Amino acid sequence: MTVTEPAQMNEAFAQAFNSRNIDNLLALYEMDAVLRVDGSERSLIGQDAIAGELQRLLQAPGTMTSRNNFCVQHGDVALLRADWELRAQDGSIVASGSSAELVRRQSDGTWRYVIDHAAGAALPRVI
Repeated sequence: MTVTEPAQMNEAFAQAFNSRNIDNLLALYEMDAVLRVDGSERSLIGQDAIAGELQRLLQAPGTMTSRNNFCVQHGDVALLRADWELRAQDGSIVASGSSAELVRRQSDGTWRYVIDHAAGAALPRVI
């Protein structure tokens, strides 16, 4: 799962999920990346903490699609938003959401998540 352009991250995440291989998912994260999965203040920091949450995600049924909504790149960082869904074999939606992510170009030219907020773009407005 080599990502050479930041706009490829969301499709790469879906492919890694669909492979059902935790190592494919973890390869998309920097060693000290941050993951949030919901609207709480709870952040998982580092690949070890992230691995536990991704293992739980891999238990979810269905096939994932994730489409990049936008990618704003500035030098070696990019801000992404994706719309994703998990669909069962019968086509019904198991789960869906919109994520917000920050990715960074690595020294080898690949891109990895620095911050991944799986529900970040779908949270209700704060008034």
